[in-house]
Amino acid sequence: MTDSNDTVKDAILLATLPHVAFDGWTMKALTAGAADAGCKRQDLLHAFPDGVADAIAHWSDWADRRAVAAITAADMAHMKTHQRIAMGIWARLEAMSRWREAARTATIWLAGPLHASVWLIAPLGASAVLVFAVPASPLAQPWSVIGGNTLSAVVGIAAAGWIPQPELAAAVAVAGAIGLMFSARCLHPPGGAAALLAVLTHTTHFSSALFPFFTNSLLLVLAGVAYNTLTGRRYPHVQVAPRPPGSDARFSQADIDAVLSRYNQVLDISRDDLELLIRETELESYKRRLGTLSCADIMSTVPISVEFGTPLQEAWALMHERRIKALPVTDRTRRVVGIVTQADFFRQLDLQHHEGIAAKLRDLIRATRTVMSSKPEVVGQIMTRQVRVASADRPVVDLVPLFSEGGHHHIPIIDGEKRLAGMITQSDFVRALYRAVGPA
Repeated sequence: MTDSNDTVKDAILLATLPHVAFDGWTMKALTAGAADAGCKRQDLLHAFPDGVADAIAHWSDWADRRAVAAITAADMAHMKTHQRIAMGIWARLEAMSRWREAARTATIWLAGPLHASVWLIAPLGASAVLVFAVPASPLAQPWSVIGGNTLSAVVGIAAAGWIPQPELAAAVAVAGAIGLMFSARCLHPPGGAAALLAVLTHTTHFSSALFPFFTNSLLLVLAGVAYNTLTGRRYPHVQVAPRPPGSDARFSQADIDAVLSRYNQVLDISRDDLELLIRETELESYKRRLGTLSCADIMSTVPISVEFGTPLQEAWALMHERRIKALPVTDRTRRVVGIVTQADFFRQLDLQHHEGIAAKLRDLIRATRTVMSSKPEVVGQIMTRQVRVASADRPVVDLVPLFSEGGHHHIPIIDGEKRLAGMITQSDFVRALYRAVGPA
């Protein structure tokens, strides 16, 4: 193709574009444009032998030349990679912005049944597998799909146009596509195939990166959003800000980052999903180890208890003798009606002044000899009535929140008839945890 031919083609094309808004991409519009450009019909047929198809292809080539000229004239030395990419796309769109109606009708013409093959690009099949089958993958996210396919196509088109040997062009295209996707943080495996396809089909028009690669990738992402929303899956799979680990966490976010930095490989899973899986796996491990243990397996089977009318002195002596800090309170049928702890005793004392606490305690628990008394005399008068109990067949793992967050130190255990069957303390629970998760 000579410069004079390009000049004639450019003249006919630019004169045709205003007619396309009224007549569409037809031979009528081309004929009118050739007449306005001062060209004969023979010149039109020589410039565009295939008529409309050649005219649209030359329009894309013309827009490519305008975009390249704009990019070359710009100062891109201080721009980051994503800024250069954005500028290139904007320059290409700006070159065609004056004839939006022509661009719209060209898209409709290319999408017609006689030209459906331009929509069929093999790499999109692999992209669809990622978007619909593994939407949580970082490789399937919208920027990875759109940016990966489009930028890879640009690299492939450049390689096809600048490197005459197809074998070398293919190698350079795939390698360059991988490097560019890494740099732009849009790694997408089908992008390598997009670059290779451009070389194999000897696609040299940069407009092909916008259509069909960019257009198809965008439509695929939109379809993926609709499908995954309807099926209840999150897409795009936005990274969730990790919650700060608790003081008792077995690992921290810094631990994960340290391992990932040493691993030095690309993982097909987002960082927040990886952390969630690790924590869920740890929880399942606890459940597996503790799930077979029931309260009956670790409780004190001969619990010491008192009744509502047990004197305070007797209850305190019992706690002191057995070195325990709580006693379940039962009725005559051994059903739990409350619990009395050392804290219940001390709540009856004036603790604002620490002097003489022992004497105050002795006065509290000493039985009054008279009929009337101004202080509590029996357990039922100081016990805690709202008491949390657990059944003997309940899994021990269910007691974790009660001991760790609920502030409980003693939990009475009841049998199938709701009678007192045992007692579990924090010490019993810690001992069971150690046996379950500690070293063999």
